[in-house]
Amino acid sequence: MRILIVKLSSIGDVVHALPTLAAIRNALPQAEISWLVERRAAEILQDNPLIDHLIEVDTKALRRASRLGETLLVARQQLHRLRAQPFDVALDLQGLIKSAFLARLAGAPRRCGFAPETLREPASRFLLTEIYRVPARAHVIAKNLALAAQALDIKTPTDPTQFRFPIAISPEHEREAESAIEAVAEDFALLNPGGGWPTKLWSARRFGALADALWETLGLPSVITYGPGEAELADEVMRESRKGAAYAVSLSLKGFYALARRARVYVGGDTGPTHLAVAAGTPVVGLFGPTEWWRNGSPRAEDICVERMDIGCRENCHRRSCRNWICMEIEVDRVLRAVEERLRRARCAAR
Repeated sequence: MRILIVKLSSIGDVVHALPTLAAIRNALPQAEISWLVERRAAEILQDNPLIDHLIEVDTKALRRASRLGETLLVARQQLHRLRAQPFDVALDLQGLIKSAFLARLAGAPRRCGFAPETLREPASRFLLTEIYRVPARAHVIAKNLALAAQALDIKTPTDPTQFRFPIAISPEHEREAESAIEAVAEDFALLNPGGGWPTKLWSARRFGALADALWETLGLPSVITYGPGEAELADEVMRESRKGAAYAVSLSLKGFYALARRARVYVGGDTGPTHLAVAAGTPVVGLFGPTEWWRNGSPRAEDICVERMDIGCRENCHRRSCRNWICMEIEVDRVLRAVEERLRRARCAAR
């Protein structure tokens, strides 16, 4: 069977689809599995031994093309990549018109996706040949697995302890991690202040204060990680930390993954690095505001979310801008207590 997984972006969404890849490969070891992904989100999937063909596309290039001739050339190039091998079935895990359209362009006779009530863009169902219902209030990982189970008639795990996140890293990524922790040895907390939406951000002032509290209370130095365009934010966190026990680093995604595997605990919002920390098995404390922990956060019961449930505007708003914006007004002491509790749970699990 030749299977095409369509999960284009973002980094977190790609990470959330990895257990589906692992489950398909486990159930169908002889299958030929391809994955269609946006080039900007492809790093996590590169060199993955479970993927036979990684197909990278750049849909933004179509929009950037200034003339019709350029647009047609880019479209032709990307279509050639997409049709380089035939497919029997495509699984649209993205739920967008764009992803369903690409599944159709791939030529798969079976194009399977979610039922309209769980689609991000319900109109995409008209480009699918099969739709499947999955639990409405479930983690996105569980939804992806449920779709694959029905479409491919396979067994997939339902217990989060059995979710696998296959990510291939090289000695170069390990060296990245080694270099990042030279100043803190092997005992450190990992803090990530960035996030895709402004409304998901916990303030730099609070991250700096948390770094100080972790040092004073637990003796843990903090490694502050940041991605492209976030250097100024990381610098602000460093300025807000007064104890001199915080260190800022910028790594590749896989370098970050290698680093997260060594951290005692991770603290961050609903963003790609948080999901990578979950995949790495790092004890996680999530800071969630406009999005849902039960859907996007860690599926593990032992991880902890700190969120505001005492405000009337909190429920499922998904706003990228907000005049009110109080959902991320979370006190440092609450987060510190959550870190202490998460470390306690980690110690209990290790006994």
